[in-house]
Amino acid sequence: MRALILSTILLALIPLPAPAAPLIRVMLLDGESGGPYHKWQLVTPVLKKELEETGLFQVEVVTAPKAGEDFSNFKPDFSKYQVVVSNYDAANWPDTLKASFEQYIKAGGGLVTVHAADNSFGQWTEYNKMIGVGGWRGRDENSGALWYFKDGKLVSDNKPGKAGAHGRRVPYQLVTRDASHPIMKGLPAAWMHQGDELYNSLRGPGENMTVLATAFSDPANSGSGHDEPMLLITNYGKGRVFHTALGHDVNALSCVGFIVTLQRGTEWAATGKVTQKVPATFPSADTVSYRTDIAAMDPGYKSGLNPLDARPPAR
Repeated sequence: MRALILSTILLALIPLPAPAAPLIRVMLLDGESGGPYHKWQLVTPVLKKELEETGLFQVEVVTAPKAGEDFSNFKPDFSKYQVVVSNYDAANWPDTLKASFEQYIKAGGGLVTVHAADNSFGQWTEYNKMIGVGGWRGRDENSGALWYFKDGKLVSDNKPGKAGAHGRRVPYQLVTRDASHPIMKGLPAAWMHQGDELYNSLRGPGENMTVLATAFSDPANSGSGHDEPMLLITNYGKGRVFHTALGHDVNALSCVGFIVTLQRGTEWAATGKVTQKVPATFPSADTVSYRTDIAAMDPGYKSGLNPLDARPPAR
């Protein structure tokens, strides 16, 4: 009897494992591109895989109507999600839907915009405040200044002109501009990105914006000659926004640098912190690092092809 009592006491003293943290609820929004340039149907499954493989996220794909289609039954309950990850390049939304989304972010909802999602909603003032800068969709000097780094500092340039340009899809180097931010903490000072479009001449209000990383837009490849913002964050009300200009296609999405910053940026947008470690496979200042399992999610991928080959502009 004494042995039984002692065993019971000892078992009671053994700490129980902590319950698993609930998964972060993610809406992955897609449904439109501004033309044949961005194959969102291929990109969405890759983004979903990259988020879910962390074990942190529960991802639900929500496909919105296209411009000109009926929006009367599209009334997503944004409050169900802690963060919206947008792979969506749309022209406009009904006013009631825009108001619902604005309220969601202002109240503390997170937003992550991937590549062409910063082309969306060029005339939506509040969306432009959310994303800081954007391109195409009628944006020009009336949409805000050009923003880039010069002499190590973020500057604004109010010269007139359209917003948005890029050259051929080739590898390029990113430079960390805010190493203390949770998304960037532990990342190298510079690292190579897989062959991708390097957006330049983006415009916007730049309110409450912090640029996390830039890349030099080479004039030899139809570039601006400036260090352009590639990763940035903004605050909109109580909401947190992570904006990555990376990720044109599955090839670009296979870059370990893209994957890690997407995963960390989504966690930060949802929670305000980052718990993920930087993998040993993260690219260096002169070497790219990519995942063949991701590259192979493109139906056009063939084993043995060099995924860093320059490709003609898609836009």
